Amino acid sequence: MARGRAPGYEDQREHILHQAAELFARAGYAATSMNEVASACGLSKPALYHYFKDKNALLLEICDAHITRLIALVDGVDQQLPAEPRLRLLIERFVQEYAHAINEHRVLTEDVRFLNEEDQERILNGERQVVESVARAVRELRPQTDQAGLTKALTMLLFGMMNWMFTWLKPHGALSYDTMAPVVADLFLGGVGAVQTPGQKR
Repeated sequence: MARGRAPGYEDQREHILHQAAELFARAGYAATSMNEVASACGLSKPALYHYFKDKNALLLEICDAHITRLIALVDGVDQQLPAEPRLRLLIERFVQEYAHAINEHRVLTEDVRFLNEEDQERILNGERQVVESVARAVRELRPQTDQAGLTKALTMLLFGMMNWMFTWLKPHGALSYDTMAPVVADLFLGGVGAVQTPGQKR
């Protein structure tokens, strides 16, 4: 009879993934060793291998879990909403998710290239699914952009604003992710002239 997993196994796995994401985000996947991951988790290296067979398995799990959350995010937005409020809600939820998963998001954007071809394709397929959900709202809002072949480009410009916010927005600075979410929506939907400053009525 197979031996069951010890109580706390899943919690320990999550702790390892969190610590590994922080290390990968700070130093880069290639420059981080399994010894460093084990030390950050307060584990011996053999104990770490009990949870993950190698560093690549850690990277895949971090990327896969993050993209799974993003897919759940877009699936959780009511597709029956009109295009503009749906797009605003998507932007708000993306920015909030990135705020709570800065390390995981950085690993996804910068280190997926270290996965093997099959695993990369799996993660990229998830990303394509997420992008298409947002592109659908853009397409409905401005059908003429789709006719001009611009929908995908506009959608990627929007993701460019959201995806790289972590490179300049300080977690404890004057501006928060919650503050910036409507700014991103205003800027994308109406240009600089449409951006509402704090205190202005919407």
